[in-house]
Amino acid sequence: MTATTDGSTGARPSRGSSATRTSAVLQDTAEAAREATARATDHLLSLQDPAGWWKGDLETNVTMDAEDLLLRQFLGIQDPKLTEAAGRHIRGEQREDGTWATFYGGPGELSTTIEAYVALRLAGDEPDAPHMATAAAWIRAHGGIAAARVFTRIWLALFGWWKWDDLPELPPELIYFPKWFPLSIHAFGCWARQTIVPLTIVSAQRPVRPAPFALDELHADPREPNPPRPLAPAASWDGLFQRLDKALHLYHKVALRRPRAAAMRSAARWIVERQENDGCWGGIQPPAVYSIIALHLLGYDLDHPVLRAGLESLDRFAVWREDGARMIEACQSPVWDTCLATIALADAGVPADHPQLVRAADWMLGEQIDRPGDWSVRRPELPSGGWAFEFHNDNYPDIDDTAEVVLALRRVRHPDPLRVEAAVDRAVRWNAGMQSKNGAWGAFDADNTSPFPNRLPFCDFGEVIDPPSADVTAHVVEMLAEVGRTHDPRTRRGLAWLLAEQEPCGAWFGRWGTNYVYGTGSVLPALTAAGIPASHPAVRRAVGWLERVQNDDGGWGEDQRSYQDKEGWAGRGASTASQTAWALMALLAAGERDGEAVRRGVGRLVETQLPDGSWDEPYFTGTGFPWDFSINYHLYRQVFPLTALGRYVHGGPATGQAAGAAVGD
Repeated sequence: MTATTDGSTGARPSRGSSATRTSAVLQDTAEAAREATARATDHLLSLQDPAGWWKGDLETNVTMDAEDLLLRQFLGIQDPKLTEAAGRHIRGEQREDGTWATFYGGPGELSTTIEAYVALRLAGDEPDAPHMATAAAWIRAHGGIAAARVFTRIWLALFGWWKWDDLPELPPELIYFPKWFPLSIHAFGCWARQTIVPLTIVSAQRPVRPAPFALDELHADPREPNPPRPLAPAASWDGLFQRLDKALHLYHKVALRRPRAAAMRSAARWIVERQENDGCWGGIQPPAVYSIIALHLLGYDLDHPVLRAGLESLDRFAVWREDGARMIEACQSPVWDTCLATIALADAGVPADHPQLVRAADWMLGEQIDRPGDWSVRRPELPSGGWAFEFHNDNYPDIDDTAEVVLALRRVRHPDPLRVEAAVDRAVRWNAGMQSKNGAWGAFDADNTSPFPNRLPFCDFGEVIDPPSADVTAHVVEMLAEVGRTHDPRTRRGLAWLLAEQEPCGAWFGRWGTNYVYGTGSVLPALTAAGIPASHPAVRRAVGWLERVQNDDGGWGEDQRSYQDKEGWAGRGASTASQTAWALMALLAAGERDGEAVRRGVGRLVETQLPDGSWDEPYFTGTGFPWDFSINYHLYRQVFPLTALGRYVHGGPATGQAAGAAVGD
């Protein structure tokens, strides 16, 4: 080896200079990404229903299955086959310590474990069986039934396992509160509103069915099932609402029969008016089960068309596994899955006029809602035009789905472009009109921000209001930019709100996905789509945060515990396909295509892709209520990696390729 005049050796790197090696590595990554994109595209296309929609399983936790068995026990319609299948699923989800969690890899959760235990007792499991005894011991060690959430204790009160007097009161007269009142039903988020109204009837009626067995083994002290707890100071909000609850208990004892009966009839009318065409309520399981119980208590027999349709709708929430287990979905997500699948396929290079994309567009166009719902209480003059999340939920279209459906439709070259433009115009007008006063957007309602519902002793089951969030606001801003409204005052106000909401670390909180990775993955594409340059300090801070939290394996992951422990878990967790994709979508939008973080992230997706073009993802990356209700969307692991890979391969979203003229005001 000879030295050169500049002191270096005469040896040459086998693949040329550093720049040449970097270029070769990027070319190899791009080629691998193209192959992975092709496999993922074929796989996702194969999952489409002939009608045009996509739908993955929506997995939550076993309380759905337990409450289904408890409902059937309460109504006297037990089915041995369903009971056995539900028991099989619930047993399969039990952890080694005897508990049940609310998300994969999470800690045992008391209320979930209690409901699962009771369901298995209904399925015939004996309390002295090892798996049951272990669960009961853990429940007792963590406070027993007395420490469970209100919803769990309501289910137990239906069978006399808990006293109605020991539950927070919820009077049916709530239905008469005017819409401006801080505790009116319209102060609650739509999901809570639909649940609380039927529960006011249940709370007033206080039914008790004969218990098929005792549950003394679930009390920390069976001699004192509900030990007294001191009230919070009277001058505090908690103390005030605790004393209000005591006053409502007194009112329950003296309430006049006729006014109370009238209130229950009004609540029943409200419930029936909101039943969807498929028999469900709001497209979600909790309002359906409580509405069925409430109406049955008021004299609706099980053959009544309303109840018959309601029970049939719950059967459609069942997913049967190959091993004979039966899992109940809390909800179904065909509109959300279909618009995300359409975006993924278009961004992956599928032609805009591909028959399957056109079929998806036709199905989405047929799902647009053209009548007012509860959202119109705050926006009475606003014409409808949104989309809901589910197959049937005309009362509650949501802003997030509507934004993403518009982004999907704009990627499809439809044979009837005027029909698409008209639908997009209605949707954009509706979404823009749902902007809250602070410039941002919530999911279902405008200005649903009253602090009081969350303080009610009854409302300990999760988020009960619908304030604006960064992820929904970002999707609306991205949509407005796509249709040519970058300079619209509403878009600029949304942008200003987003920039002000950035965390000091550089991330954004994710309300409907886990968590800071989702928020950041939603916001950065919106900022750049709306004209914020990649050099903007907010963009650079976000890029820096994503680079810092990237895992050693090249992927990204974030545990649900980040909702409770931001410092310990924000941006931290096992790498998942969907969260890796969100981070990549953000970095690509910020101009980091040739960066090391993107190369490693793309490599992670390529390495973990299965032979059929799919990805595996047991972790929960979706959110219903932050921390309290987590979701594993089974299609997330397909659509988001394909979107990220497609944007890496093709240089960005397929925006504008099929779009017509910008939508006007």
